[in-house]
Amino acid sequence: MKFSRQLAVSSLAVIVLAACSSDPNTRREAKDDFNYLDAPPLESWTLPEDATPQFYPNYEIPKGDYSGGIGREVDIRPPQQVLELIPGARVERQGSDVTLWLLQKDEMDKVWSTVKTMLAEINVKARKETDDFIETDWVSWVSEDEDVEIGSRYEISRFEANNRYGFKMKLIDWREGGKDKPVTRVNEERYNTLMTNLVTARYDRDLREEAARRAQELVKSIPISMGTDRSGLPVIIARTPYNVMWQEIPELLPKMGFTIEERNQSQGTAKAKYAAPDDAFWNDVGLKPIDLEPGEYTFLFGDLGNRTSINVTDKDGKPVAENLLRSLEPLISTVIKKD
Repeated sequence: MKFSRQLAVSSLAVIVLAACSSDPNTRREAKDDFNYLDAPPLESWTLPEDATPQFYPNYEIPKGDYSGGIGREVDIRPPQQVLELIPGARVERQGSDVTLWLLQKDEMDKVWSTVKTMLAEINVKARKETDDFIETDWVSWVSEDEDVEIGSRYEISRFEANNRYGFKMKLIDWREGGKDKPVTRVNEERYNTLMTNLVTARYDRDLREEAARRAQELVKSIPISMGTDRSGLPVIIARTPYNVMWQEIPELLPKMGFTIEERNQSQGTAKAKYAAPDDAFWNDVGLKPIDLEPGEYTFLFGDLGNRTSINVTDKDGKPVAENLLRSLEPLISTVIKKD
């Protein structure tokens, strides 16, 4: 699924389950044939006058006025699910419409701002707009599941009810290959959900980017000092949680002259080769060159709750001398602050 305007939504993972055939119909239609459509209609049994009929309800088909597609008209694609990427939001479906309920007004304000950002990113203008309502222009969709380009328009609204804050997505117009057509219930549900997911995915991306910014600011202020582990051996102590420190390793070690060859977060190890940086680097960080021979080393990171221990071993698995560890402590501290 993609937009004709080449939209790229990085936080929305789109998985395409391709069938053996490239024909879009084969992705929507059931396998095998539809010979059952040619079956003769059922007839009532004609019983002898002295026979007493016996009826069993096990396989009785309920009576009713049912409508819907049959044969090739039946869309077998699994229904789209709303991506629950907004913390605390509850999904409610009313017919084909999708409503997200939130508990806090400030959360709804963020979602509403996200809606406007997302529409601007995919270059979809508003035909009508108020503080709590947007009627969109056409959104174009190109999918391997569809024969032609799909167009849809939406009413997007926000409101308050029963001390909750709702955000509603409603498909109001539909066209296929540039021609206006009535929308099926299946497509209405499907494309309401897809449009809602663009909003939730964009919201999730904003949250993760903000979390990354905060983590980066936190890293810059991490106190680094010498300490001891539980065995009393010298280690470098970073006063930040293990998961925060681990995220910095891919950038931190290369800036210190280490080329990372292997990392294992569950074991807390990072194997790297050291090549001494040039004089310009040491002038830039304002430190004397460390007396560390070029070669292979392993950094060991330990989870101490709200702190992280750092140790270094050589290629034989032996801890480096304490004086080398002490020379690494100011280097790590300086490089982190300069990121």
